[in-house]
Amino acid sequence: MLVVYQDVINIVQAKFSSTEVVKCIHLNVSSVNESLDEVHKILALVECNSSYALFVFITKKPRPSSISDLTIETAIPINSCFSCDTEPIENCQSHIIFIVNFKNNKLQFKIEIGVESSNFASEVVWSKEVSSSNKPNFNWLDKYKCDNLDPSNQKTSEMSDQSSDIPVLRHQLAQGQAASNRESILRYQLKLKEPEYTQQQEFSIFVGTWNVNGQPPSVSLRPWLSFDEEPPDLYAIGLQEIDLSKEAFLFNDTPREAEWVKFVMDGVHSKAKYKSVAVTRLVGMQLIVLVNSKHYQFVKNVAVDTVGTGLLGKMGNKGGVAVRLELHNTSLCFVNCHLAAHIEEFERRNQDYKDINARINFRKQPQSIKDHEQVYWLGDLNYRITDLNTQQVKTLLGRNEFVTLLKADQLNQQKDRGNVLLDYTEGDITFHPTYKYDLNSDTFDTSEKARPPAWTDRILWRGEGIYQVAYRSHMDVRISDHKPVSALFKSEISVIDQNKFRRVHEELLKKMDKLENEFLPQVMVDQTEVVFDLVKFREPQSREIIIANTGQVPAEFEFIKKLDEATYCKDWLRITPYCGTIDPGDKCDIKFEVNLEREMDKVYDILVLHLKGGKDMFIIVTGECQRSCFTSSLSTLCRAPVPLLQMSEEQRKQAENMESRVLYSIPRELWHLVDNLYRYGLKTRDLFESCALHEEIIRIRDWLDYGSVDPLPGTVQAVAEALLLFLSYTKEPIVPFELHDSCIAAANNFQNCRLIIQQKMSDVHRNVFLYICMFLKELLKYSNENGYDAKTLASLFGDILLRDPIRNSKPQANRGKANFVYNFLVNDLSSSIIPNK
Repeated sequence: MLVVYQDVINIVQAKFSSTEVVKCIHLNVSSVNESLDEVHKILALVECNSSYALFVFITKKPRPSSISDLTIETAIPINSCFSCDTEPIENCQSHIIFIVNFKNNKLQFKIEIGVESSNFASEVVWSKEVSSSNKPNFNWLDKYKCDNLDPSNQKTSEMSDQSSDIPVLRHQLAQGQAASNRESILRYQLKLKEPEYTQQQEFSIFVGTWNVNGQPPSVSLRPWLSFDEEPPDLYAIGLQEIDLSKEAFLFNDTPREAEWVKFVMDGVHSKAKYKSVAVTRLVGMQLIVLVNSKHYQFVKNVAVDTVGTGLLGKMGNKGGVAVRLELHNTSLCFVNCHLAAHIEEFERRNQDYKDINARINFRKQPQSIKDHEQVYWLGDLNYRITDLNTQQVKTLLGRNEFVTLLKADQLNQQKDRGNVLLDYTEGDITFHPTYKYDLNSDTFDTSEKARPPAWTDRILWRGEGIYQVAYRSHMDVRISDHKPVSALFKSEISVIDQNKFRRVHEELLKKMDKLENEFLPQVMVDQTEVVFDLVKFREPQSREIIIANTGQVPAEFEFIKKLDEATYCKDWLRITPYCGTIDPGDKCDIKFEVNLEREMDKVYDILVLHLKGGKDMFIIVTGECQRSCFTSSLSTLCRAPVPLLQMSEEQRKQAENMESRVLYSIPRELWHLVDNLYRYGLKTRDLFESCALHEEIIRIRDWLDYGSVDPLPGTVQAVAEALLLFLSYTKEPIVPFELHDSCIAAANNFQNCRLIIQQKMSDVHRNVFLYICMFLKELLKYSNENGYDAKTLASLFGDILLRDPIRNSKPQANRGKANFVYNFLVNDLSSSIIPNK
């Protein structure tokens, strides 16, 4: 096979399991009665356990770029009933007819004469010879319905001309199908016929991004948003850092949201009227999507989601916000992100991007970012220029040597290595770096840090029919240390012709009405038991199963709740996707991800995979769990004579049953974390607001669980995050659930707060609470260096020390809990400390 086709072979291979190997392919194939411009096909020779089959694919384009471009049209076993031959085409020197005979059927393909066709034909003939000398087993083809040859080329097709558009043979129909599946078939057929009733219209889309550096809106945005002469059809405006206050960070609450929306609405093009499609915000990230009023009626299925990738993997100081919509018949997705800062943190930025992609879920089809037809990715991606100092960057800019600088751009480097935004396109950058400027000027950073200029603010896209006509920065807007950036696109949107649609719809209904019976969806699952390796605290694992549609109609699947259960799976399990539709001959990879965040001996769940109009299937998920100090009770840890994973089974049971004596006033693991921060972290700026690399947290966890004579690993920021995790995931909260209402009610009076701690909390929980408060009071002595005040620390730790029974995945603190903790940070605690009983 020619090397140039290896990337296509990889895409075709993805349609099969690991035991089904694509031996060779032939591109640019058409049936004899079709031109290459009408239908693109690919032939593939596939081997499984020494048996071979010839697959015919329909592809959306001559050279597919993803698995979604391919649909299996038919599969033909290469056995004693199979033969192939070639014959010339009259008056044609460039192409030849490749003939496949199977039983009483005959398929003819027009292929180009050359090395590719010669190699492919030789491989097929060779596989026929191998099959003749063996007794091949073709059970693996059952899910592909190999006898279902393309009826469009068969005189022996059992369907009449009137119903030839519906690819189902009458002998394969089943009795008693529900009307819901009829709708599924109709939707599928309408999708296949989409070119007959839609046309591509060009819409202008303005995408803008700006990090406003916490500045209030105080200047007109028209130089940015109304830069072009003609008004765009749609705006997607992403802002970052609209509020840098601790209040916004902790409570996800800011008046700036409404202020910036107003300024954006005032700044859009005056030649058109715009309506808001969606506004979504997470802390300082805000995404505003507007549409020209004349198109508003054609916008539907709008949804938003947000993902925080900051502290504890959820705080919204970093992360992304997304809006999806359908404009006419095309699905659009806009993602505004703010990735990790600092020049050396490019791996953290890569991980933030992956987390946003993995965790955004619109809870309607399509659920994920990647499944939309057009995606626009914008924001402060924070990638810097590497290996060049500030003066070198400025010198090269003075010479307009952008090519040299862009080779040193981290985003370009990471993208070339396939680590981030691999499938996205970015236009040529011809403008100066957008970061970092002195406020209210066009002068690069003259502060003591003198940060090198960088193109941190970017706009990229993926999808068909998107053409960028402008990509620029707007130097006249000077209130931030970033310059706003915009890109103008001419994008092809699929618009439905209602008259043609009604005609196609009516024709399909008539043909379906003539069918005597209806039919059932059928799928096969490659495994019904999913077994995880040893499951450890906050160390996600994933497994995949394959659902293959072996029937002739689209199969709609969904994991559903069992009786008396609130959700379709346990809280430690995530299923992606949990529902969807699989076209005939296609497959869907289902990802199961387990993430352990509480004490368990083993994970176990029985999942119900429901097939709409078909039968239910059951999948068992199991795995043994490893204990950790992070999810153990404080009482157990105070009775542990050695680190948790060094304890014998008897020692563990005695500690858990409170049969052994109390050895420590507080858990030794907590002491190690606080001691490290006391010695190395008291003067660290924003100690509890940095997000550590996952590997650092894992090393700290293992150090605490196993014990070690080596120093505690990880940076001081990683230790700080580990402390927050420890306090957040102990078996019971530091302040028991039943005391929360009393604590909040008493929050305005320190004496009442102190009495609750002294009289209603157990010795261990009281000791831990006071120990943390005393450490925080020590931290406040260095507030000039670390930047913390009592209210900020109380807000951050209030929601952790008095955590809710059901975890909130979005960042939001509780003011009542914060006020309770605040009392213990500003008052003398000596009278609160009492000896253990």
